[in-house]
Amino acid sequence: MRPFPIFPLFPLLLTVLLLAGCRPKTASDPLTATEIQALTDDELRALADELAHKYILVDGHIDVPYRMTNHPEDIANATEGGDFDFPRARAGGLDAPFMSIYIPASYQETGGARAFADSLIDMVEGFAAAAPTKFAIATSPDDVRRQFEKGLISLPMGMENGAPIEDDLANVEHFFRRGIRYITLTHSKNNQIGDSSYDTEPTWNGLSPFGEQVIDEMNRLGMMIDISHVTDSTAFDVLARSRAPVIASHSSCRHFTPGWERNMGDDLIRALADHGGVIMINFGSSFLRTEYQAAGNRIQQQIIGYLSRNGIDRDSPEGLAYFREQRRANPVGTVQDVVDHIEHVRQLVGVDHIGLGSDFDGVFALPDGLQDVSQYPNLIYALLKTGHYSEEDIAKILGGNVLRVWDQVVATAREMQEASNDE
Repeated sequence: MRPFPIFPLFPLLLTVLLLAGCRPKTASDPLTATEIQALTDDELRALADELAHKYILVDGHIDVPYRMTNHPEDIANATEGGDFDFPRARAGGLDAPFMSIYIPASYQETGGARAFADSLIDMVEGFAAAAPTKFAIATSPDDVRRQFEKGLISLPMGMENGAPIEDDLANVEHFFRRGIRYITLTHSKNNQIGDSSYDTEPTWNGLSPFGEQVIDEMNRLGMMIDISHVTDSTAFDVLARSRAPVIASHSSCRHFTPGWERNMGDDLIRALADHGGVIMINFGSSFLRTEYQAAGNRIQQQIIGYLSRNGIDRDSPEGLAYFREQRRANPVGTVQDVVDHIEHVRQLVGVDHIGLGSDFDGVFALPDGLQDVSQYPNLIYALLKTGHYSEEDIAKILGGNVLRVWDQVVATAREMQEASNDE
């Protein structure tokens, strides 16, 4: 039997749609915020999962490498510990987690920061080499896009703490050649580059003279500058100096944690946006509300007390299992808290300057519904529920905004190098 010929009916259907004040919509057309508001709750949940997998999802900061130094596991398969592994990342739609090359500030006292950073980079390269059908190193935004199309999870790298640069500007290029694509300038202590938001007294009152050279070199090479962890004065110095937009890879809004400089104040968020940059919202409970900081500390101390009273080594299988169970059973805050931060930035500077920087594997307490990399759809659902976001807005928040900044950083470097060649 020949199929019924539907094509002659299309002009009639189009006329009906136009008379009804509608336009024909294809499956590929992004949904508007108004169209999303008309969906049922079940449809919103299904859409959230769909969008998590449809668009490139970039997370600005995940501390897998440092976690692996203490508790090695095969992240290509399901793991017992931590917040990240391949199966959970795939379930959550995560496509490009920036692997944090975290250097504790203690290395500023002992030396050896560059060697330790190189060892963590070796580890990340090993993740990709051991599971080439699952992971691939990414050193450009185009790498991320190509690997997304191939179904691979990209592993770009960002270095948390500029201490491994030591006092040698050539080390910036060394780490660029090794694949580092952003540097968080400081961590918990002031260093040779600038002042840390966690330190008690300033050393430089912003960027150091050497730090200014580091900014210039990062611009020249095409490496993103990360102003998470720095003081306000350091951040404003960076914005005044950098020729390219910058990021805050894992920071939230000080509006909800008054007086805590580790989060970003409204004036700094505005300045970051005016410079074309992106704040990537941290999921850690201590970043979400002031009162959550004490709650998280209390739970952690209860766990430590239980282990101590029962003579259980924290790093033993029994100790690790108890720690994991209690951490999971005691979330602090909810997904709505993260939405509140995103909403605050949207209202302040618009949706083009928002990204995600969970700090998974780097924080103790996390909110209910956002406790590992499988749960990004919960956040997308909560954003859709507000009625303020179109599908295109969600795509920007998930990864489009930070990829735009990365593209601009690369373009700025190309312009600087071409100008230098012409001299």
